[in-house]
Amino acid sequence: MRPSTFKKSVLATNIALLMSGALSVSAMAAEAEAETVNTDNIEKIEVRGLRASMKASINAKRFSDAVVDAVTAEDIGKFPDGDVGESLARIPGVSVSRQFGQGQQVSIRGASSQLTRTLLNGHSVASTGWFDQQAIDRSFNYSLLPPEMVSGIEVYKSSQADITEGGIGGTVIVQTRKPLDLDANTVFVSAKGDYGTVSEATDPALSGLYSWKNDSENFGILVSAASSQTEYQRNGIETLLGWGEIVPTTFQQDRERTAYNVAAQYRPTDNLEFGLTVTSLDLKANNANTSIFLFPTQQGVSTCNQTNAAGVCTDITHTGEGGFAWAQTWAREAEMSSDTYDLDFKYEADNFTLEGRVGNTSADGGTSLTSNYGNSIGQPGDFAGRYDATGEKILIDIAKQSFDAGDFNGQLETAGWALKQQPNTDEETYAQIDLTVPVDFGAITSIKAGVRYADHDVTQETEAAIVGDILARDASEYYSGTMSAGAGFTLPKPNFDAMIRDAKAVVDGFTRDKSGYGTLNEKNLAAYAMANFEGEGIRGNFGLRFISTDIESDYYALSDSGQFADELSTDKSSYSDVLPSINVAFDLTPDLILRTSAAQVISRPNYAELFATSTLPGLNDGTPGNEKLNRGSVALDPFKATQADVSLEWYFGGEGLASVTYFIKDVSSFITTRQKLNQQIGIEDNNLIEQGGSACGVGIYDCWTVSEKYNANGGRIEGVELQLQDSFDSGLGYSVNYTFADAGSPSENYPDSVGVFSDSSKHTVNLVGYYEMDSFNARLAYNWRSEYMMRELPGFYGNRQHEDYGSLDLSMNYSVTDWMDITFEAVNLTEEDSIQTGVAPLDAEVIPEFKADYPVWSFDGEARYKVGVSLRF
Repeated sequence: MRPSTFKKSVLATNIALLMSGALSVSAMAAEAEAETVNTDNIEKIEVRGLRASMKASINAKRFSDAVVDAVTAEDIGKFPDGDVGESLARIPGVSVSRQFGQGQQVSIRGASSQLTRTLLNGHSVASTGWFDQQAIDRSFNYSLLPPEMVSGIEVYKSSQADITEGGIGGTVIVQTRKPLDLDANTVFVSAKGDYGTVSEATDPALSGLYSWKNDSENFGILVSAASSQTEYQRNGIETLLGWGEIVPTTFQQDRERTAYNVAAQYRPTDNLEFGLTVTSLDLKANNANTSIFLFPTQQGVSTCNQTNAAGVCTDITHTGEGGFAWAQTWAREAEMSSDTYDLDFKYEADNFTLEGRVGNTSADGGTSLTSNYGNSIGQPGDFAGRYDATGEKILIDIAKQSFDAGDFNGQLETAGWALKQQPNTDEETYAQIDLTVPVDFGAITSIKAGVRYADHDVTQETEAAIVGDILARDASEYYSGTMSAGAGFTLPKPNFDAMIRDAKAVVDGFTRDKSGYGTLNEKNLAAYAMANFEGEGIRGNFGLRFISTDIESDYYALSDSGQFADELSTDKSSYSDVLPSINVAFDLTPDLILRTSAAQVISRPNYAELFATSTLPGLNDGTPGNEKLNRGSVALDPFKATQADVSLEWYFGGEGLASVTYFIKDVSSFITTRQKLNQQIGIEDNNLIEQGGSACGVGIYDCWTVSEKYNANGGRIEGVELQLQDSFDSGLGYSVNYTFADAGSPSENYPDSVGVFSDSSKHTVNLVGYYEMDSFNARLAYNWRSEYMMRELPGFYGNRQHEDYGSLDLSMNYSVTDWMDITFEAVNLTEEDSIQTGVAPLDAEVIPEFKADYPVWSFDGEARYKVGVSLRF
């Protein structure tokens, strides 16, 4: 067992000083009669709408002992944004990644999104993901959660002993609605149409809620459900210099999201309450990725007009002689489902409060079938022209940029080597119990203690198809019509159903790919004790949380000669730690609060990093130069940081807030990737054999990028948050915040040698203005973040810098009657593009396209417009 380790840094010393200071203040306060805070003094919110939601969020922040920000929906269906992730992005210090057109993951205060802990009603939610190019991790995909189900979100930026560990960046707690909080026979129904400017499709979304409780108001049941169908399309340019060079592409996905939540509450006495919540989230995510691979320097006669510092030709003129292109579609049948059953209770006696929960959350998902169809396309002269990669986006001006099924040079068939399925599972059984005892130890008003246990299992699999006879067909059987693509191209539009139908027809079964199989079992035990204190002008808490983790992983071992074992091996590891925390709020005046906190926090490694498997994602995948060997390890230590912050908050005018916060995180251990290019592992790749060689040399087919995870030392995040908001009797209001986060770590900790934490923007800005009066409200919101590193090595998309990004959003609501609203939403009105650049220095261990500011990926921005109607009774 790896013992607990404490870094004796300035921050760790500050924790001890803060604790001793708090105890000294407690002792002084004990000499006088402590002033008791009465909940009747907390301002009650009677109004509804945008203004009420912002006021409730301010109150949540004001009366918390910890450093907390909140998003609140006072009315059903009145969540501030149509996407939960987008609402979180309005909070100071929070940034959102918008992969695949939605706010999916959040990072807090400069820490990676993988270091954000998300809880639903206080517990974990199992998730597997649907995309085979993304690793299994611990993050929560907020796009799965319909905002209509959410009553509020709390973002804990400081830690305290009674909060489940796992969030170095912070902890996000999502709360769903409960029946005893609503009027009996509450009904809500909404319908929306969602139009995308790239897909040019209008998609439906429906949601509903019914809540009932008896006359005694001690038993209630709430049922809510939501369903949406989205034809998502992403056009862009991708880069694969080793094969294909410049790749205009279109990703299409037919998303069908279904969610329901059933909540029951029973309060047999005033002191005892039981709750049962069942949540089901389902996403069908069938997708087709169609690309045209252009070879301006590798095929035919061309002139290189300019190269960058990495030796990559960035300005090319092609004569058309010997021109060549390859077009293909990856068609994937994919889905994910997550089901959670949670039972909770609370008993309040005169001299203690006992509460707890027990539950199970499980998820299944991944790709049930992956297929590939491709052939050469066009004539040599079609590709004559200029290819310009000197700017932030690749510009292509060639003889022909519009292709249809008739341009394929031959028949198409499903590629047998590509046929596979990749099912994943994720399951956790958990139990927690907490005891709070009121005490009179001077300023210490109560002691809270508890225990939490979780048993977590994750399985990843890759199963190669056993392929029978394959029949080639005319391209018109698999492509019908055309569609827009990146770089102004028009490409054949795939017939997804036909591709999957014929792929399934040739599959006689599946066999396990040993390189893609791995299991993980993680047993987590935590116990804590926390003291709440309150005196004249001071309040807060301090405590300790003990954690213990046992991990084991089953896998097929890979020998030095490149052979996988026939029997499973098991690797085991364990670690434990003690995490102190303290939160202190000084009420300097009735409207001025000085808040400070300090803690040690951890985030566990992602599941993909813990699998002891040696995976070979690029083996015989049809793409020469994409050969990778990835290794994980159960022996990885968790991320660990010592953090502190101090803030001054002024609450003015009833609904106004001005605050400034300084925060610092000293990261003593974090997990990153090291990789070595052009390594021999004893396995030859068929794609390199067909090509005749590799980056290792002509006739060398055993040439791999070897990647492994390891614990790096050092790293520091330091920053400032500024926040100002207010509203006026005229109905106008505003909210402005700015975050500066300097998140640096030694450059040698990353293969790209860029010394900054993943997902960290140095500058983040939110500007919100709104008008609300009587039956109408409107809100205009702008969110902007500076450049940040996206790291997916050893995955296909690699490590690159996402350039600065801003989104201008508009929402309006008109109440036709007391029970009917008309809504309008517009997201990304300016159609901001997603620009991603290779910024690694020349000596970094990454492939050339990720160096010297090469425009490695770019995706066209899409605006989305939503019109809806909602009924409320």
